[in-house]
Amino acid sequence: MKSIRTAILQENSDWVAINKEAGLLSIPDREQSSPSLKDLLLREYGSIYTVHRLDRETSGVILFAKNEQSHQFLSKQFEERSTVKKYNGLVLGKVYEAEGSIDVPIGPHPGKPGQMTVIRKGKPSITLFKTLESFSMYSWMEFTILTGRTHQIRVHMQHFGHPIVCDPYYGDGKPFLLSGIKKKFKLGKDILEERPLLNRLGLHASSLSFTDTNGALVELHAPLPKDLRASLQQLEKQD
Repeated sequence: MKSIRTAILQENSDWVAINKEAGLLSIPDREQSSPSLKDLLLREYGSIYTVHRLDRETSGVILFAKNEQSHQFLSKQFEERSTVKKYNGLVLGKVYEAEGSIDVPIGPHPGKPGQMTVIRKGKPSITLFKTLESFSMYSWMEFTILTGRTHQIRVHMQHFGHPIVCDPYYGDGKPFLLSGIKKKFKLGKDILEERPLLNRLGLHASSLSFTDTNGALVELHAPLPKDLRASLQQLEKQD
């Protein structure tokens, strides 16, 4: 991320909301493998508090608190599920249902450390979905998560039979290529290899609503990043 200032969606004395780019960790991992968004914010503000997280490859709106009181106030809303979190995602396959819900428990995968799965002894997990656009081989979806489980949308969509595009854990992990949807695709002159339209998890945290410390409702919206916009435009053009 070139500048943290350009990624700020909104802020006040209590909190800051960022439009996180894909590939950036929300908070440091155990290995300290690369600088996280929290590290960048600590440099900017001196102190910062984690309220929630996004997966590394997920882009979109993420909220951090600037002080302990705000941290407790905002974290409580996430714990009590009074926040509204919406995501957009590109999934494999044509989804025929206009909308619906996936209500199956999620827990750690017994044989794959770091991965989650639908499991009887897991925690209750609910994802609402809407099909915004349906193409012959893909669908553009909106998700509202009523519970905040690790990898929730990804696990639920795998279970539903429509994994998120480019998902290495719960899908085929393959990049999204124009050659895969365009009938008469040809590489341009002097271009040796096709560049993917999308080469990361096709998931974006599009909006977040919560109550501010003064009792006002705050609604934050993160615009779609270039890679997802380009993928959607090509699907609309080719289909």
